Order: sequence, then structure tokens, then C-alpha cells
Amino acid sequence: MPTAVIVDAVRTPGGKRNGKLSGWHPADLLAEVLKATASRNDLDPAVVEDVITGCVMQVGNQSLNIGRNAVLAAGWPETVPATTVDRQCGSSQQAVHFAAQGVMAGAYDVVVAAGVEVMSTTPMGASVTPGSFPFGPEAFARYADSEHFGFKGLIPQGVSAEVIADRWGLTRDDLDRFGLRSQQNAARARDEGRFDNEIVSVAAKPRDKETGELIETDEVVSADEGIRDSSMESLGKLKPAFVPEDQGGKVTAANSSQITDGASAVLIMSEEKAKELGLTPRARFHTFALAGVDPVTMLTGPIPSTQKALERSGLSIDDIDLFEINEAFASVVLAWQKELGADIDKVNVNGGAIALGHPLGASGAKLMATLVNEMERTGARYGLQSMCEGGGLANATIIERV
Repeated sequence: MPTAVIVDAVRTPGGKRNGKLSGWHPADLLAEVLKATASRNDLDPAVVEDVITGCVMQVGNQSLNIGRNAVLAAGWPETVPATTVDRQCGSSQQAVHFAAQGVMAGAYDVVVAAGVEVMSTTPMGASVTPGSFPFGPEAFARYADSEHFGFKGLIPQGVSAEVIADRWGLTRDDLDRFGLRSQQNAARARDEGRFDNEIVSVAAKPRDKETGELIETDEVVSADEGIRDSSMESLGKLKPAFVPEDQGGKVTAANSSQITDGASAVLIMSEEKAKELGLTPRARFHTFALAGVDPVTMLTGPIPSTQKALERSGLSIDDIDLFEINEAFASVVLAWQKELGADIDKVNVNGGAIALGHPLGASGAKLMATLVNEMERTGARYGLQSMCEGGGLANATIIERV
């Protein structure tokens, strides 16, 4: 069976909602990381056999197979196919899985896994059109008797984050301290240049929030917009976002992921093809796992997905040198850490979505780029990535540095 390896992994900076990337068409923004993937590796894009793209809100600007549209926008040959997948927040991590598994199955020699989401113009929930009922009456009825904080049935993710905080005994202070840690780690990583090799700088294209018109500027964006100076005192002043404080609400904007614009790409090929092309593999794929959990407390999926990945790999939690666990909410990562017993000093060492943002469909490949680069920087052998996903799902991936 062929060995699937990562040759490169890149991402754009994370753009704040209505910020410097808000005027980009998502196909064009994704095209930027595709072009960079080819140019950085002196790769003829004609050899790419598929571009598998994660995107959650496949509507409006992100409809009609955004992956294919990005390939065309990048100027790549029309012969390069592409498809778009949706596993909610883990969409591009799933794209990475499909790409690597295709190589291992012998279906591909060279493939790109990518992701994109421009949430400023295609916001979360945009694909739920007026009058639609995505769950269907049977699925909805299955959970009709569930009730949390006055919400019945299938609840919003923010309320799920509150349920998790209560279930694992997490306080507001715990959540805020983790949120502050994310900001501090991200600022340190930025200042030390840890993101320099993974970030593809792009032109700023801010959009007037009121008119939607592009604002002319010559600025180039090379750093994440979401990183900010904070303190426990300032974080403590924020009101809970989903459940009122007098009802026990703890989840605030400071301990939740940021709405973000961004794109990412991972160049994956067989070890033999990399050698033929004169390219150096940076990591190999070791183990894949998936998990499904209660869709009410939908954000607990990283716990069983990590357990499955470790069981399949024959590794223990202590064998893993670095973890990237998506910071959808602080309670998700802290509950995962409490349940698995992972060393928190190995987790999201360069910050996470609380500071860097969560561009939905782009986040999986984005985290992979950060994980690969940090493993190289520190000499780590094994890295594990996992993400919670809407509907009660999760992916987990173990990679090994080569």
C-alpha cells in the first residue's frame, strides 16, 4: 500500500468578520493558496489529479462546486478536477482524509486537500434557506424531549458549549483563562515568526459593511487579524453570549472561536511520487478516525475520535508530542483534556480559533498547516488533530514527521 505524505501545507491569514479579507470572492481567495502550493514547490499543476475542498456554506458565492471554481480562478489547467465536501467544521480535515486515503488506495499520486470560507459574505447558516427544515421531522422528533437552559430539542452550538462546561465542571474562570492563553500563545507565535512558513500573504480587500463596496487599498495582509491583547479583568466584563449570566451562562465571545474569512491547502502525494518529483515529504499519515456523538451535546466528538485514533495507532496519549484541537469553544478543548488526560502544554501551543479564528470549511487544513510546521520547529515525531463538527461528528488524524 502506498504511503501518503504531506509535501506542503499553507493557509491565508485569518481575516476578521467584515475585515481585510471580506471583499474577496471565496473562489479567488482559495485560488491564492492553490497558486502558492504550486509555486512554492515548483509543481506543474497539471499533475494534480484532484482538488478536494472543504466548504460548509455551499450557497451564494460558495455554491456550484467552489473547489472547481477555485481551480479555474487559479489559472490551473482545465484538466484538473475538483470536488467540494461538507463535514461541517471538519470539512477540510475530511478533505485531507479523502485525499490521503485516495493516495493509499492507489487512486491518486498527487492530490490537493483544501478549504475555504468567507464568512463575512456567506455567513454561518446562509445555506438554510427560508422555509427549509434541514433536520427533517423524524430526526427533530427523536430529540424533542431534550431540554437544556430552556432550549428544547436540537440546540445551538453555543448552548451545547454551556452544557459541556457544566458536565465537566468548568467555571467561567476556567474558560476565560483558556481564552486568554489562546491569545497569548497566538501573539507569541506571530511575534516569533512561527506562522511565517504557513501563511500565504494576500492583498487586503476590505469591504464597506454598509454598502458592500470594496475599499481601495494597497495593503498586503500577512498576519492573522483576530489576535488581540487581553487580560482576565477585561474578559471578565463580557456578558455570556448564549445563556444569560443569571441562568448560569459562562460562554462569551472571549472563550469562543471567532467568525473568520480564510482559505487553506495541503499538498498530498505518494512517497514514491514525491521522490520522483524531487520533493521532500514533511510528514506521513499514520492514523485516521471518525466519531459520532449525541447531536444535542454535539461538540464532544473529539473525545471518542481521539480515543479511536489512539487505539488504532497503538499509541498512547503520552506518545503524542503536539495536539491541535479546534477551539470552537474553550469548553470543548478543556473537556477533551480532562477526559483524555493530555498534557495541556502540548495542546494548541500557538493558540487556536479563539485567537486565530475559525473559517469553518478552511479550518481543518489550516490546523494541519500549523501542526506540520510546529512539529518541524520542535522536532516532534507525532501530532494529533481533532475537531468537533455540527451534527455530533468529529475527525481525528495522527501524522508522523519524516
